[in-house]
Amino acid sequence: MKKVEVVAAIIIHANKILCVQRGENKLPYISKKFEFPGGKIEEGETKEETIKREIKEELNMDINVMKEFITVNHQYPDFNLTMHSFICDCNSPELTLTEHIDYKWLSKNELEHLDWAAADIPIVNKLINSSNEL
Repeated sequence: MKKVEVVAAIIIHANKILCVQRGENKLPYISKKFEFPGGKIEEGETKEETIKREIKEELNMDINVMKEFITVNHQYPDFNLTMHSFICDCNSPELTLTEHIDYKWLSKNELEHLDWAAADIPIVNKLINSSNEL
């Protein structure tokens, strides 16, 4: 089984969290699902370097990585995913979609209303259940 290691950014601005929607995909279980933006770690990169590069590439956005949040191990039908998520912030909510088809800035309590990729659900649940303000 193929193993994939990625990072995901939980980008927060004005107490809203950025959620992005994947495009059409041949794998129905991730096609058009919402996710936290991010991507694969390249050789020689730290997780923090990866997340900044991926967000710049995917959203043309500069972020500040604040702290590691949760690591999720999820078994999809075709691959095993390890996803390291980080709480991040940004100076401006302006972005340009280059890989996703939609985005939403939502409050913590609105997150559960989206159709999330399965690997992102533990992150959503931890965000919803965290008592501290974002």
